[in-house]
Amino acid sequence: MIKLALLAVIALGLGGLAWIRLAPSDPARWHEDPRLVSRPTTPNYHLIRLVGGDAMPPVFQITAEQLAARLDVIAQAEGAVLLAGSVKDLHMTYVTRTKLMGFPDYTSVLIDPAGEGAMLLAFARARFGRSDFGVNRARLERWIKALQAAQP
Repeated sequence: MIKLALLAVIALGLGGLAWIRLAPSDPARWHEDPRLVSRPTTPNYHLIRLVGGDAMPPVFQITAEQLAARLDVIAQAEGAVLLAGSVKDLHMTYVTRTKLMGFPDYTSVLIDPAGEGAMLLAFARARFGRSDFGVNRARLERWIKALQAAQP
């Protein structure tokens, strides 16, 4: 009887892990405009925007189209998969997954013109759980640092 209960617990755990790894990502739910989102009630996100964000948007001295293209290369080089939007639209949402468990995080970025340059607005958040252990903030900071290093 104990073995059967243990097997049931293991099967439920494996089923839960499979759901996390294979759960469909609905673009309509996850492709958001960082300027318009409401701040989540859980601390598993990082928001970069002019008003009400966790950080101010960085401004780059390149065109919005160039910034979007460079960001796309950086994100995909890190293993992010484009879920919705496009470089052409200057609005993209990427899915990234933790290496071990495959927990999905969603990062929506919007490139806005800023004078003769462009600024990066972003909303990165975890799908599951209450804490993301700072990975969404760290990801955005890496992407921004790589963009800054690539500036002329």
